Amino acid sequence: MLTFVVRRLLATILVVLAASFIVFSLTSVSGDPLLDLKGSSSPNRQERIDARIEQLRLNDPIPVRYVDWLGGAAKCVIGQCDLGTSFTRGDQPVTDAIGSAVSSTLQLITAATILAIVLGLSIGMITALRQYSGFDYVITFITFILYSLPIFWVAVLLKEYGAIRFNAFLSQPDIPWWLIVLIGLGAGLVWMSIIGGDLRRRGIAFLGGALATGLILGTLVITDWFSTPTIGIPGILLTGAAIAVGITLLSTGLQNRRALLAAGTTVVFWAAVWSPLQYLFFTGRDWWWIVPALVVVGILVGIGAGYAFGKDDKRQLARTAALTGGLVALIVIVDRVLLVYPEYLQRIPIKNGAIATIGSQTPGLDGDIWITMMDTFTHLLLPTIALTLISFAAYTRYARGSLLEVMNQDYVRTARAKGLTERTVIMRHAFRNAMIPIATIISFDIGALIGGAIITETIFAWQGMGYLFNAGLRAADVNIVMGVFLVTGVVAVIFNLIADLVYAALDPRIRVA
Repeated sequence: MLTFVVRRLLATILVVLAASFIVFSLTSVSGDPLLDLKGSSSPNRQERIDARIEQLRLNDPIPVRYVDWLGGAAKCVIGQCDLGTSFTRGDQPVTDAIGSAVSSTLQLITAATILAIVLGLSIGMITALRQYSGFDYVITFITFILYSLPIFWVAVLLKEYGAIRFNAFLSQPDIPWWLIVLIGLGAGLVWMSIIGGDLRRRGIAFLGGALATGLILGTLVITDWFSTPTIGIPGILLTGAAIAVGITLLSTGLQNRRALLAAGTTVVFWAAVWSPLQYLFFTGRDWWWIVPALVVVGILVGIGAGYAFGKDDKRQLARTAALTGGLVALIVIVDRVLLVYPEYLQRIPIKNGAIATIGSQTPGLDGDIWITMMDTFTHLLLPTIALTLISFAAYTRYARGSLLEVMNQDYVRTARAKGLTERTVIMRHAFRNAMIPIATIISFDIGALIGGAIITETIFAWQGMGYLFNAGLRAADVNIVMGVFLVTGVVAVIFNLIADLVYAALDPRIRVA
């Protein structure tokens, strides 16, 4: 494997060198970096023009300037990057501008990418297993619509309905009874189509989904939850139980009672320590390490529960319980963030509600780590939904097509003929091979997203990599453009290499050597 990695890295270095020279040359001839100064009426205009010519070495040939830039970029290997300065950003070092933009872009795309992948793969698998059902037709119709919608139109609609009108609702939160009934009936239809089965089973799913949804919405309205949101111990127990059942169903199957017991133990643990944790939360308001520490604790508790209840399958139970414990820890953190919602409303300039439409943070906001997390969430919500909807549609279609192709293979029929359970056939045989083409798509998408989502960033005034690249390209700021290209190119190379290694992990027949 080491030989394969070294060989791939050497090949990609040559590709990056060739591509970087082409981008450098095209950017250098695409515009005039002196245009803003030539139109200036400043008395020292000529001196500033001469200084910029000297700064950018515009009198030198393009290959000479490229070699000079390459020498600075090569220092990144030893941690001393010198990518020049950006005249469009007041002679700010490019490394500083890129660092700020990368941080902003990672905030924007991380949640959107994870949600799109998880939801897309899950729903894509369900539609493949429910091929030609009503649920399959509905999801296919929805994904085709989402895939064809332009991102700027989706973003504008989200601003109108997800921010302006939803903020108006939050200022006077009230859901009429007839709307609760309609939402409940819609949820019942969704659950009925997902679960499938005979008429009796569908009827139970419909009634259960409709009643549960209506009961939850009614409770939220009666308790005025939208004004003072919280999860609390009951919410942790309910959401934790759903997480435990879902993960156990996928990993070992619900017939493995010990796995379900191990996962449930982590849920009970978090419910038991919820009250003592409040003291820690309110005394350590600026302890940034609380969040990762709680996730680690949840994982360790899950591992312990897995080994305590396991027999010959201790590792499998430990993985199931650890994943459950980590996810429930995130629910506990979300609960603490929700507690600062009333205080957050008093600190922000928005008149009604809290959902922001522009920027990545509220200027001048002063608060502890929980206020900062709430502010980040309210600014991330709309752009994350916009990116998730578009990517989700693609992943759903890819996952459905890939799984359907795999399910018709001979080895799947052989696995069924051996008497293996349907869950084992799907999760251990079909799903792993169906993920091979999906791994390629995900690696390309992540590499592209690191370069910025320029339309989304522009609409939501998000200062990320896409915005930075667009500004540099418009002003022919070669250093900025090359800085963005370098980061994007390196990330693309790394994720393509990771995809090759994932192939070998998913299919033992694939060798990397």
